[in-house]
Amino acid sequence: MSRVAKKPVALPAGVSVAVDGRKVSVKGAKGALDFELHPTVAIVHENNELKLVPQSEAAEHRAMAGTMRALVANMVTGVSKGFERKLQLVGVGYRAQAQGAALNLTLGFSHPVVFDVPQGITVETPTQTEILVKGVDKQKVGQVAAKIRAFRPPEPYKGKGVRYADETIVLKEAKKK
Repeated sequence: MSRVAKKPVALPAGVSVAVDGRKVSVKGAKGALDFELHPTVAIVHENNELKLVPQSEAAEHRAMAGTMRALVANMVTGVSKGFERKLQLVGVGYRAQAQGAALNLTLGFSHPVVFDVPQGITVETPTQTEILVKGVDKQKVGQVAAKIRAFRPPEPYKGKGVRYADETIVLKEAKKK
């Protein structure tokens, strides 16, 4: 069995799980998430823990059990703590402003960029050059952060653009005469 799948998912206080066939529903303080398990994986709920078991010992089934375990663990973490991605704007005149369900970005284009934030995700701007993307679904939070970054990815010569807070940009040397 996958080493990841062998480890059970511990359920923190305040998180409830409902298993209905292959459908798993997780509810917590931050929200609720639903997920449908792969047909080759079964889930066992006992002693405030979730264990994911492959149908057989075939390599694909064991690998899928590890994948499903990671996805269920991310759901449990999301409804209890939530997920967050931090973006930084680097460049003269680059600004961000959250207005309700929209994010207004000034990124050096001739027009402002307006990004509509999907439901279930909150976007905050503590300063004009910082963006915080928060939510319960890890995949959605990462996807929204990637879409915002894609408007103006960091360029390799000056490092200007939208970057993740923990991202390092290796700058290229300018062409010499």
